[in-house]
Amino acid sequence: MPQFRVVTDPDDPAVAPFRAIKERDLVGREGLFIAEGETVLRAFVRDAPRRVVSLLIDPKRKDKLADVFADLPEDVPVHLAEQAVVDAIAGFHLHRGVLAVGRKPDPRPARDLLAGLPARAIVLVLCGIANHDNIGGIYRNAAAFGAAAVILDADCCDPLYRKAIRVSVGAALSIPTAKLDRGEDIADLLAATGFEGLALSPSATEILARLTPAPRTAVLLGAEGPGLTPEVMARARTIGIPMAGGFDSLNVATTSGIVLHHLRFAQG
Repeated sequence: MPQFRVVTDPDDPAVAPFRAIKERDLVGREGLFIAEGETVLRAFVRDAPRRVVSLLIDPKRKDKLADVFADLPEDVPVHLAEQAVVDAIAGFHLHRGVLAVGRKPDPRPARDLLAGLPARAIVLVLCGIANHDNIGGIYRNAAAFGAAAVILDADCCDPLYRKAIRVSVGAALSIPTAKLDRGEDIADLLAATGFEGLALSPSATEILARLTPAPRTAVLLGAEGPGLTPEVMARARTIGIPMAGGFDSLNVATTSGIVLHHLRFAQG
């Protein structure tokens, strides 16, 4: 079992990593991140218990989380603090009453990650997606439909930002991820690792519903508004999702779910 410790003073040095969460989210945590809520905590402990650094919870939730504590390493401290103390530490009302500090995984080159995947694999390549809700939604869909990995370009936001983790329901903590260096060529990377790139475009003549995907398929998704660059589009297979009434756009997270659902069953 982990080490339980009662905290009554919001200025206790032991809970410093949890202090002023919103402000510190903006500047980063030097290799650490905050995860929030029971559902996310359960996913984190299930998938990466060795990366849990410490917990801060309302004592009223202790009994309900007994099975989670049993799976934690013995050296992980669990700080127990009443709701008012938790709120004072965090800097806002935390109605979920559960926080975890986690350690980010070591960075991994995108080429190594892709090259090491199975002969049949679906991955997502995200370009310029800076909205944490969209990043979280995409990771949730990736987990639901069995995507093998997510590759982020240099302009994507951090999937281990607290809100992105929460929206992903913890999926951002477990899906293998790599980040591209600025200027790294996406098309060259996919070609070198045997992936066919699929780019979503409202002007595409090939329809998603009729698509037979390659064994190794990479779905390229760009930010809402600017979308993918012409250079990326020119070296990918473009596909479209027909819509009613001349409407030609979807939220990028919604698009990822539709495409991944089709590919999961089309690949067999």
